[in-house]
Amino acid sequence: MLHRTHRRTALLPVLIVLLFAWLPLSALAQTRAWLEQDSITAGDSVTLHVETDQGAPDYAPLNADFALSAQSSSRQVQWSNGGMQQRNLYTVSLTPRRSGTLLVPSLQVGSVRTEPLQLQVGAGTQATAQSNATAFVETEVDDDSPYVQQSVGVVVRLYFASQLASGELVLDTPSGASLQRVGEDRTDVRQVNGRRYNVVERRFLLIPERSGPLRLPGARFNGRSAGGFFDDFFGNGGDGRMNAVSPERTLQVQAQPAQAPQPWLPLHGLQLRYTSAPDSGRAGEAATVVVEAIATGATRAQFTDLPVPDMGDAAQVFAEPAQYDETFNGSTPRLKITRRYSIVPRQAGTLVVPGPKLPWWNVDSGSAQQAALPDLSLRIAAGGAGAPAPQPIDTDAVLPGAEAVPSASTAVPLAAAATRPWPWIAAAVGLALLWLLTLAWGWRRGRPGSAAAPVRASTTAEAPAVSRGSVAELRRALDGEGFDQVEARLCAMAGVERLEQVIARLADPAQRQVLLDLQQARWGGQGEVAALRARLRECFRDGPHWSTADRSADTGLAPLYPTRRG
Repeated sequence: MLHRTHRRTALLPVLIVLLFAWLPLSALAQTRAWLEQDSITAGDSVTLHVETDQGAPDYAPLNADFALSAQSSSRQVQWSNGGMQQRNLYTVSLTPRRSGTLLVPSLQVGSVRTEPLQLQVGAGTQATAQSNATAFVETEVDDDSPYVQQSVGVVVRLYFASQLASGELVLDTPSGASLQRVGEDRTDVRQVNGRRYNVVERRFLLIPERSGPLRLPGARFNGRSAGGFFDDFFGNGGDGRMNAVSPERTLQVQAQPAQAPQPWLPLHGLQLRYTSAPDSGRAGEAATVVVEAIATGATRAQFTDLPVPDMGDAAQVFAEPAQYDETFNGSTPRLKITRRYSIVPRQAGTLVVPGPKLPWWNVDSGSAQQAALPDLSLRIAAGGAGAPAPQPIDTDAVLPGAEAVPSASTAVPLAAAATRPWPWIAAAVGLALLWLLTLAWGWRRGRPGSAAAPVRASTTAEAPAVSRGSVAELRRALDGEGFDQVEARLCAMAGVERLEQVIARLADPAQRQVLLDLQQARWGGQGEVAALRARLRECFRDGPHWSTADRSADTGLAPLYPTRRG
């Protein structure tokens, strides 16, 4: 009995150590959900984030009070306590179906559930306070406590019940920040307290330059109405002047954290994906990889470029200039970056293309994160340059001499050598006589006044017709396909393998120059892609203009007809 009690006492410290080791792991594996904002205006949307190491969340309970859109998922890599942890981030855009205090219900995520969240949805404080105003202005920001150099979306809405004859909507740049207008104005019609208003929505990007309080002045509107019955009815008669000012806002700007990754990239979210990822290729030929990044809360000037994979001596990598698309998600800026890479393997085998990795700072959770894509493994086959070289002929084996011993593949049996091939000799003599008769007939047809000239003219006129179908395919490639397809069409029409050979065969200087500019844009990142595509369409609208010297190249054979004299 005493021995059993001693064993239990010895196991107690081990259990305590295991308990303390399990607690940090359970904290790291915790599933959490949060809203991008806790209060919005009716008609706007808010983004729900769910971070977990479990499966995808079940969004079905959200359909009762919200309309769902823009669902996405990404894998995040976080460093915590000296270790790396991979987690999944799911986002969905929620548009409330009614105003008031709404409850975002608990969601089932794998074997756990998230905490319920509360969202305040209102018609706007300005509209409630000025229910009978002919015009009023409201200002909305997507983050009241941003970080330094974080892109803050600012939306200014002008409500007016009368038709406008003229007007001006102004938002002054605050001290300690930069402010720029983004995109075109958007118009809408809304009912506020039973009155119909026309709404003009204008978007701005605010970038704080230092930490501390940031005073955002109210937006001002000065205008004149066109007049009408409703202006007199609501007490806005007279000269039709309309003035409105929105309340000023004060933002609390946070300093850049000491543990933030560099370069400093504060975002609400960052997603990476392959839009084109091959699994095989050929040595010496380009394989195209296309990467797309979607950054929520960034602008083109702020976002760092997508990195170029380092392949060392295994392959050459040519990166085209990135394509940018700037939009807004509610009041938050959204940037989509697309970049195309052409990877040329040097040899056959397995080629591993490192996946891009971008460190960034999550402004919603206040943590350093990294967006990453998995490595690509390509099976590379031998290309044209990798074909086995022809074996030299063993001439020593057929030279006469006492020491010469013919091999099995070149030795001729004596019986076969003694038998002369009389049928073949007769056939060769007949072909020679036929060639002489053809030569004489051609000489007579080539004299002046003969009918041979129209035949030769029709033959040369038919040559361009062979590539007429290819010209149509070239036009389709220039209109909507990538530069890889354009190059492939030109090489196919020229019957060559490389674009340099196509340039050498062209007779038109403009066509040669635009193809040289294409190479500079694709491999050197120089030039505007859209303008270059327009030049390609213009120069090749009627197909390539081939050089006559290339078509009449010397083949090393005697001409079929003698040269015409006189």
